Amino acid sequence: MSIEPTDSGIAAFMQGNIHACPRRGQATSFQLVDEFGDGKPYAGLTYEAVDYEDIVYTGKLDSSGSGKVLDHYCGPVTLKLSQFYQGKEEIYARLKERPHYPLPITELQVRAEKTRFFHKTGTRTQANPAKDLSETDAYCQVEVSELVKHIAHLPPLAARRDAPKRAAHKLMRPAAKSRDFTVVDKTSADGGLHTILSAAEMATVELGFSPPPPKGVALLPNKHHVLEVRPMRALRPMLSTGDAFCALNLYQLSVMATLSYTDFGQEPNTQPVQTDTVSFPLQPSSGNWFGHALPQFDELWKVDDSQTQKYYPLYEDVPYSKRLEVVPFDPNLYPEVNDPALGNQQEHPARLHFFDDRKQVESTDTQAFICHHDELILISVRGTSEIWPDGRRDGDAYQVPFAEGEGKVHRGFYGGALAAYPFIVTYLEKFYSGQKLLITGHSLGGAVALILSEMLRRNLEFSPQIVLYTYGAPRAGDTTFIESARSLVHHRIVNQNDPVPSVPATWMNTFAKPKEMYAANVGLVALHPVGGFAFLILGMINLLGDDYGHHGDLRHFMPVTFGEGHKSSILWKPGCSTIIDHGCAKALRATNGLPERESFLRQLFSAGHHSMVGSYIPGCWASLRRWQEALQLKRSLVTNREFEWISSALENIQQQLRAVKRDLQNNHRSYVREQERAHKTLMLNQEIDKISMTKARLTALRSQRVTETDVYGSYADQPEWVEESLLRWNAHPENLVQEQLAMIPPAAEDHDAAIAAMTGGHAVGAPFQLDIDSIV
Repeated sequence: MSIEPTDSGIAAFMQGNIHACPRRGQATSFQLVDEFGDGKPYAGLTYEAVDYEDIVYTGKLDSSGSGKVLDHYCGPVTLKLSQFYQGKEEIYARLKERPHYPLPITELQVRAEKTRFFHKTGTRTQANPAKDLSETDAYCQVEVSELVKHIAHLPPLAARRDAPKRAAHKLMRPAAKSRDFTVVDKTSADGGLHTILSAAEMATVELGFSPPPPKGVALLPNKHHVLEVRPMRALRPMLSTGDAFCALNLYQLSVMATLSYTDFGQEPNTQPVQTDTVSFPLQPSSGNWFGHALPQFDELWKVDDSQTQKYYPLYEDVPYSKRLEVVPFDPNLYPEVNDPALGNQQEHPARLHFFDDRKQVESTDTQAFICHHDELILISVRGTSEIWPDGRRDGDAYQVPFAEGEGKVHRGFYGGALAAYPFIVTYLEKFYSGQKLLITGHSLGGAVALILSEMLRRNLEFSPQIVLYTYGAPRAGDTTFIESARSLVHHRIVNQNDPVPSVPATWMNTFAKPKEMYAANVGLVALHPVGGFAFLILGMINLLGDDYGHHGDLRHFMPVTFGEGHKSSILWKPGCSTIIDHGCAKALRATNGLPERESFLRQLFSAGHHSMVGSYIPGCWASLRRWQEALQLKRSLVTNREFEWISSALENIQQQLRAVKRDLQNNHRSYVREQERAHKTLMLNQEIDKISMTKARLTALRSQRVTETDVYGSYADQPEWVEESLLRWNAHPENLVQEQLAMIPPAAEDHDAAIAAMTGGHAVGAPFQLDIDSIV
């Protein structure tokens, strides 16, 4: 008896638990194609087909990606293409042979990585030329994970319209149970995703976070099947590996620095992990970004729960193996490190990629995440998040010797770096192969990242090349430390009126109790309540000339207001404390002289100008837009109108500084001692000179033309690659709106208002309200 099953026949066999007759003489053909209907990408692949009687048939796909199984037993055959990669391409050979977590890369995976999506967004096709051919009897959309043996390193299944007919698996001989598998017959959201699963695995499949265990794709007999293989591509944030500053990294790393405030988001989040798989359902989280969404080609933008404004990174479409990797978790494939029997020694993605010592006995409340691809390793350190534990570390400004090098560093920040250092080194020991280390951090995280970067730079085992971007970071070391770390490439970004980069001050080193330090800081400023601009200058002088210093090449983001509804922005190097350090004086003045340290820290670190989501990310995005515009229009970063406006304002500031100096020299009030007056006069002279230097820098900026390297760094020699990523970026309407901070401004009309706009302070001559209670 010869039976040719149909769809209705399959159901009948399933209901009666009667399998197809064990007779030979059946034939099944198939073709693997890409999303364009082309089978050439899969030509020559070795395939394996298994029939009901467990007879194995092998062969190679022809030049059109087609194969055929002849004279097999009646019933379906299961198609697999599990041959390991045999080629010599360096990236795949290295991933296959690396000592830690070697990847079971197959020939099919490599071929799929070399194909591209029909839709640039990565969404599945609704039609395929090969689907409509007359010889096509059955058509389905498949992924590499459904055709190979090991899948933990592969992306989760994407939504699709034409899933394989999983019911055909029921006609096959039941697979041997392993790891307490139970039979589950359930249709998931993708329209046919059901197979033999454990309860835990089924839950993750239903949530869409992991594919089912690969059992091959079942093909019906005496039919020709077309299998559209989804390209194995991933999105990764574009990050320049060049040492020089570029606007691309300015923006991209501001997003990555903010992402460090999220958890890793792994489920289950236990030590050890008792399940056979893990998933990353939490959004936003660093685990979801790099372990789930970007490998699945989903464009993400949310890096903070409170975020409503969309700021998309620039993404590049890369072969899946070149993504920012989250390592696989498979106790069967990696029993020596993933077996739950290892207890506290068990490794899993959260332990390898995310550092969090909040629950440790000797906690420093430090968090960081790390991931990598073949060209760089990305490290992001979290900034101040929880007021009391983080504030305690922020305020622990006692200087201690930097054991790994020279000079002294902030004890609180050093403690965070020492805690994270072994975690980073462990990761480098497993995955460092000469990549550039790209490190970032905001606020406290920037200070910890600086010390951590210098520790890593001095590690002779790796001697890595490091590029550091920090945002709103406070001072972290003394002048000796700064000088000894001069070789460390550090781009330091400071937002206008951000108070945090102006602390700690010199005298903070002399106090062991943070509460006393901040009370003294507030008192020093409050002792000199001189109205208007003079108050601002004298307040800043008290914070200058300290032993603590800043490391790195400063770029100051300065928004400039030209009138109601007219704004501009300049990212530059002003050089003068009048602009750079004003934020701290303003914040300290606003504390009302209260000695309560927590309320001061809450005000200091939650200030709008210090916020990443509310200030730094928008400013960095606007700067990138402005630099792109300058490149496109072949103009400088400062227009003539801006130059005239700011130059005149700087001249006005110099005049006011000279007036303040004259008033100080003529001031004989008792609280202004002669020694103090001489010191302040010296500092004023230095500031007047720095204003001249700032004007010179502004002049140079006006004549400078922006290059592709200035904007895109190491991508400058890949214009087509940049253009493709820009097309994807510009497809989001949020990136096409006219942004005021990136607009060319009108001419200035009021120099006093210009000064106030530049410093965020008080326009000279305007009414000034002095709160007497704040200085009592």
